[in-house]
Formats: sequence, C-alpha cells, structure tokens
Amino acid sequence: MNLRTLEPSNPRTHSFHITHHCTTMGARTGVLQTPHGEIETPNFIFCATKAAIKGLAPDVMKRAGSDIILSNLYHLMLQPGADVIEHQGGLHDFMRWQGPMLTDSGGYQVFAMQFGGISDEVKGRNKAARPNTVIDITEEGVIFQSYIDGRKILLTAETSMHMQRQLGADLIMAFDECTAFHHSKDYQIAALARSNRWGMRSLEAFTKQNSDGKQALYGIVQGAHYQDLRESAMQDVTALPYFGTAVGGSFGKSKDDLYSIIKWCAPLHKPERPVHLLGVGDIADIFVGIKYGIDTFDCVQPTRLGRHGVALMPSENGGRLNLRNARFRDDKTPLDPEHHHEFTSHFTRGYLHHLIKAEEMLGMQILVEHNVAVMNRLMRDIRHGIRTGTLEQVEAKWLSNACVVDTTKTYGEARG
Repeated sequence: MNLRTLEPSNPRTHSFHITHHCTTMGARTGVLQTPHGEIETPNFIFCATKAAIKGLAPDVMKRAGSDIILSNLYHLMLQPGADVIEHQGGLHDFMRWQGPMLTDSGGYQVFAMQFGGISDEVKGRNKAARPNTVIDITEEGVIFQSYIDGRKILLTAETSMHMQRQLGADLIMAFDECTAFHHSKDYQIAALARSNRWGMRSLEAFTKQNSDGKQALYGIVQGAHYQDLRESAMQDVTALPYFGTAVGGSFGKSKDDLYSIIKWCAPLHKPERPVHLLGVGDIADIFVGIKYGIDTFDCVQPTRLGRHGVALMPSENGGRLNLRNARFRDDKTPLDPEHHHEFTSHFTRGYLHHLIKAEEMLGMQILVEHNVAVMNRLMRDIRHGIRTGTLEQVEAKWLSNACVVDTTKTYGEARG
C-alpha cells in the first residue's frame, strides 16, 4: 500500500478549517469537526485516563465548559479491556460522554512504565515505588508486564489501532516510542526511525479498518531535544496522510528545551492540519504554544492540582492557591471573588481548607471543577484575543500575577 498517495484520514466525517490567522504571530483559531460534534480551537483536552475524569461526572465537565476529553489505551486495555468497552458501545456510551474524544496509543507508557513520568525521570524519583514493567522494545512492538495481573502483553502498531477502534474515540494517535532525554543521541536516532516505521504501520492498519470514517489519525513527532531529529520527524509525519500532527515525546529538562522544540517544529507543520501538543498544561507554556500555531493541548495538571488542594487562580500572586495552607483556616473570602464559575466560586476558602484537611471528597470535587472551568475560560479568552488582535493583552492579564517564568525549571507534566 502506497500510504503517501492516500487522502488524509478522514475528510468525510472529520474536518479542520482555520477561521482566523493572527497577523503578528502564528496563532490561529479554527473549528475541528468530529462525528460527536465540533470544537473551537485553540482548546484544552482534559485527561479521563481510565475513562473517568477523577472526581467529576461528564455532566459536570460540560457545565464547566469542556468540549473534549481523552482516555488512554494502555490503562483501558488492562482494565476493563477494549473488548468490554466495545461491547458497551464504545467509550462515548460507556462513559455517557457524547462530545468529541481522543485516545492515546499506549506508546507513552513505554516511557512512563520505565521512568514513572517526565518529572520522575528528570528528578530520578519513584524508581523503587514504580518497578519497570517494560520487558523489551523490538521492531514488532513493546512487550510489557501488566501491572494488574502480571501477564505478558505485546502491544504493536496494529493492536493499538485495533483497540483504539474498539474504544471508538473520534481522534486517535499513531503508535510511537517516547524516549527519555537521557538516552544517547544514537538511541534517539534508532528510536525515531522505529517510531516512523510504527507510524506507517499504524496508518496502514488504520486505513484498512476505518472504511466508515468514524475516526481520524494523528501522527506523532518525536526526536527528544535535538533540532535535527525534530525537523526530520516533522518531515516524516507531514509526508504521510495523517489527519493531524501531534508533537510529543521527551521535551528535555527545562522550559527552554520545550520552547525550542515548539519553535523548531512550527515552520514545518502542514497549515491545513490540526496540531496537538501532548502533555502540556502550564498556562505560560500554553501561550508559547499558541503563538507557534498549536491548536490543542492536553495535560493531567489542572485536575491533579485540584485533587491535591490547589486552585488555579490567575488573579492571585503566583497564579495558584494552595488551600492546604493554614492561612486559609478562617478565611471567609469566596474561592473566586469575581464569581467566574457560579457552581464553585461562592464556597469560602476557609470551608475548602477544612474539606481538604479533612480529606472530604467534596473539597477535591469543587477544586477540580474550578480548575477545569479556569482552563476553559483561558481558552475562550485566547480565542477571543486571536480574533480581536488582543492576544498579547490577554496573555498579560493571565500571567500578570504568575511568578516570573524560570526557564531552568524542570518541565514535569506527563501525558495522561
């Protein structure tokens, strides 16, 4: 099969068109159409890793303004199993979420099951707590041991495509190997070539099974923190008829590394394709990505912070409130005095401090919903700023109280 002669997947049921270009930078707005509805871009995709947003039901995600969520193949293939979800009607029916969905291919877990996640790998932690379950990486695929029952499993490009088909998400990812930044350049070169071959196999398997056009496939750009490898990966991905492009893998040790990778990739994107940045959720990082044409982002950060008692609060010094701190014990101030989100903003900071300290589930639910609403408000403001030529003012407003970006800071948010 000559993959390069195929039409991008899948123009009949999926489409992406740009509605506005920024005149001074690469930022743009668009509409991404899927069989389960459309989303305006730029947009943020929340991580329902195991077919659930931790702490929030789908209707609560909707009232907080969410348009799209994602789930992860790796975890769902182990529990409850892709065949079980298929029997339940796919993820949309299984979760009772009727909006657009994305699934990851499982390739990221090749990395995460070895190193525990980007931040853990950078900082060298959690190695004892998280044993390496990856047995071998071969041309065929990845052999790993289930963390649930210990059985050995082979995950390949073909099985990833088949199981993502069973899960039924609108947007899916090609199978890839996410390398670690400490791997040698020789290993990065070999892994990148392998990921490209896996990508072509993913595309071939996807094309055979997607005759009804229910799904669209993204190719993933790897290459770690090497400019020549990132540019080579971009050329390989854009040469193949993927529907979209996802920039992923190791983003190095620092914010500077991440921003360099975004900049290297930007001139090589196909402008008619949607571009996704995997595993990035810091507000400052989102603004950088927006300026270089990134259309969608995903990260566990907003919901994870809420579960740990932290509220995203751009109007406060540092841009966050850690409601575990004792200073909030007697605080009668509403969580958000400007009442941006009617369902959470009126709870007092003192009450939320109590709930978090008492480990009451309600406290985590309120803060997770608040953080989801904040991220959705951020993306609405960004879209408005692009359309009206005021993106720089929007950025200044959102980051005015944040700490000055430390570009030597570890980039530590993993893909869901």
